[in-house]
Amino acid sequence: MSKQAITTAQAPAAIGPYSQAIRSGNWVFVSGQIPLDPATGRLVEGDAALQTERVLRNLAAILEAAGSSLARVVKTTVYLKDLGEFARMNEVYARFFPDCPPARATVEVARLPRDVSVEIELVAEVEG
Repeated sequence: MSKQAITTAQAPAAIGPYSQAIRSGNWVFVSGQIPLDPATGRLVEGDAALQTERVLRNLAAILEAAGSSLARVVKTTVYLKDLGEFARMNEVYARFFPDCPPARATVEVARLPRDVSVEIELVAEVEG
């Protein structure tokens, strides 16, 4: 099995001992992303809708660097600080996955890095 670390300046740099993503064969496994603006390094303030949009843009940039796209995502996991924000997150999420949305789990968690409202990780297919 071979694996390749994927990195891009178009998404926030890893803030610990992990990769933005790992490509293995025809799959890419993207680490959880939070709403950090890669240009400024600052958190996107606001509700779960605003934060979800930034997170999905970060994920899209990493997928592009890996040779994939949001259209090739097969599974996501969404971590929400408050499931009361589910509808706001879901409205934005649906815009990014208009056709054949991926399988998904959404869970409420006690706390996320930097006290953000949302973090999303995913698995996608890569063209061979």
